[in-house]
Amino acid sequence: MSTSAPVDRYFKISERGSTIGREVRGGFATFFAMAYIIVLNPIILGSAKDMYGHQLDGGQLVTATVLTAAFTTLLMGVIGNVPIALAAGLGVNTVVALQLAPRMSWPDAMGMVVLAGFLVMLLVATGLRERVMNAVPLGLRKGIAIGIGLFIMLIGLVDSGFITRMPDLAHTTVPLQLGGNGHLHGWPVLIFVVGVLLTLTLIIRKTPGAILISIVAMTVAGLVVQLITELPATAWGLTVPEWPGNPVAAPDFGLIGQVSLFGGFGKVGMLTGVLFVFTVLLSCFFDAMGTILGVGDEAKLTKPDGSFPGINRVLFVDGMAVAAGGASSSSATTCFVESTAGVGEGARTGLANIVTGGLFAVSLFLTPLATMVPSQAATPALIAVGFLIMAGSVRDIDWNDFTIAVPAFLAMVMMPFTYSITNGIGIGFVAFSVLRLATGRGREVPGAMYVVSAVFVFYYAMPALGLT
Repeated sequence: MSTSAPVDRYFKISERGSTIGREVRGGFATFFAMAYIIVLNPIILGSAKDMYGHQLDGGQLVTATVLTAAFTTLLMGVIGNVPIALAAGLGVNTVVALQLAPRMSWPDAMGMVVLAGFLVMLLVATGLRERVMNAVPLGLRKGIAIGIGLFIMLIGLVDSGFITRMPDLAHTTVPLQLGGNGHLHGWPVLIFVVGVLLTLTLIIRKTPGAILISIVAMTVAGLVVQLITELPATAWGLTVPEWPGNPVAAPDFGLIGQVSLFGGFGKVGMLTGVLFVFTVLLSCFFDAMGTILGVGDEAKLTKPDGSFPGINRVLFVDGMAVAAGGASSSSATTCFVESTAGVGEGARTGLANIVTGGLFAVSLFLTPLATMVPSQAATPALIAVGFLIMAGSVRDIDWNDFTIAVPAFLAMVMMPFTYSITNGIGIGFVAFSVLRLATGRGREVPGAMYVVSAVFVFYYAMPALGLT
């Protein structure tokens, strides 16, 4: 009997029309398509401060990000048996960094992520996850996704120094400006601009691993620039591109388990805390569902009627991943659409995930390489991700039905304009409920949507009522 026979049977490789070679190639392709998160997630989380002014350590964030991606990807391969890799989700890490952390401590914020993961698992176990998903109309879900994409793009522009905040002393109503003083200057901004153009060019040309290639190329360019010009650290902002010496180092697990499950409620109150957990839940919920169904369809794992055999196992692992991300302080972990890179190489089973997860595990020992990447080399990925989210979502909004189009529009613009994903979701939900009622279509709104909208209305009214 061939030594590969047990592996073939367990993962159903032959049954799904694949081979071990294709699965291995697919696993490599997925890893290189999503490896940028090793750099990007620590930059997003590491640039934020909690209410006490504390920042998370960059090296520890790299370890937490990589460890959680490796563990959850392997778990999805073994339990879900699908070629869908997982890592810290872009969008939800922004929620954690810019909405939760400033109102509480980092352990409190990560505790809310863990609670959101527990809720996802509970919804799956009770069969409510798909029902809750169906309560929010597709157009509004897409509007929320686009809003997160625009918010991510704005963060990339700000973190790179391409856009800066206008000082209050300027006595102007314009809040943002180009560059540091109204125009672009300096090598770091040039690195960012070239990085954006390179990233988008590679994506348009459908180059495998486009985002990772751009990050590596612009990091090398940054290293050369810094070596020649010896710019002060303030010119680069978050990270100065300098060779770390030995690229191999023992991982630092200092952030693992630094979680306070309910401490955040004491800081912001019960209602606001519940809304924060709900925001994290929503940020993970629909994105993961769309990714799972999309990758599953491309891998031909869905049946002709659209059903996905074993989807509850996949959804449950996704919920475990959200909680695991909070427990490791790397933010919520979720399914990555970059898994389609592996599917394109022929991956059809969880064996591809074993390869991808193994490569993440090896990356645990290469932290110094990740911590030398300047934000100007990494943030072009945020511009690209924002574009890709919009390009993949805007066509699914029914712009002829204003009771959908207007709430979707409000959700997508309020997120970047108020610098809050929670505000975008809340305003979109309330607008949808009110407009459907006002046009005599109130019966078309699920009861759950009315309940959530009422909670958001009360949330916005709390300051006027003296409850904050």
